[in-house]
Amino acid sequence: MRFATWNVNSIRARVDRVAAWLERSQVDVLAMQEIKCKPEQFPQAPFAALGYEVAAHGLDQWNGVAIASRIGLDAVELEFAGQPGFSKAGDPRVEARAIGALCGDTRVWSVYVPNGRALADPHYAYKLSFLDQLRAAAIDWASGPALIAGDFNVAPLTTDIWSETDSSAETHVTPEAREAFHALASAGYEELSRRYLPQPNTYTFWDYQQLRFPRGEGMRIDFVYASALAAARATGVTIDREERKGQGASDHVPVIVDLADPK
Repeated sequence: MRFATWNVNSIRARVDRVAAWLERSQVDVLAMQEIKCKPEQFPQAPFAALGYEVAAHGLDQWNGVAIASRIGLDAVELEFAGQPGFSKAGDPRVEARAIGALCGDTRVWSVYVPNGRALADPHYAYKLSFLDQLRAAAIDWASGPALIAGDFNVAPLTTDIWSETDSSAETHVTPEAREAFHALASAGYEELSRRYLPQPNTYTFWDYQQLRFPRGEGMRIDFVYASALAAARATGVTIDREERKGQGASDHVPVIVDLADPK
C-alpha cells in the first residue's frame, strides 16, 4: 500500500492539482487536512474518475479532514473517543479535525491538530488536550495495523524548524507540545518519517509570507505514526518537496509512506 498525508489548504481551490498528483504518484490512500468545506461541497468527481472513494468531514469553511482510498473505505468515524471540543464562549463544539476509516486491512486516521495560536490563548490548552486524548484513543487501535497521519502543528525537534524564535510558531516548539507529540510512541506507535528521513531541515511546511519557501524557512509538522503491525511493513518514506512549487501550491507538501503487503 502506498499511503500519503497532505494538508491541501482548501480542496476546492486545489482539486486539479491534487488529482494530478494522485495520478502521478499512484498513492492508494490519501489523508487530507484543511479541506475547508462541508462533505456535500467536496469535489468528488475528479477522485471518482481516478478510482477513489472519499469520506469527508467538514462543518464550515474552516478545518475539515478527508480520506480518499482506492483499496476500500469502510467503518468511517468522524471523531475519536474523547476528542475535545473548543469554544471561547458557551458550549465547546467538537470540530472537524479527525476522520478514521478502514482502508484494506489498515485503520487510517487523518488528523488536523489545533494550531494553538498563542501561549496565553485557550486554543493552546485545546491543542494539548487534543493530543492527549488522541494518544489515549490510539491505544485501542494499536492492536492491528493502524496509521495516524496529518498536520500535527508541532515541530518535535529543534532541527524541525528554521528558527525556534519564529513568533508565528511559538505553540509548536514548547516542551509541553513536544512531549504530547512524542507521547504517541507510548501508545504503541512509531513515527515513520524519522526512520527514513532523519536529517534536519527536511521540512513539510513553508508559510506563504516573507518568501519562506525560497529562503528555506520551513517547519516539519506533517507526520505519519504507525502501529507496530503497520510499522513492520514500512519500506520507505518520501517528502514531495516539489509540490510546494508553482502556482496554486498548498503551503504544505505530501508525506508518502510505502508499506509492503501483509504476509
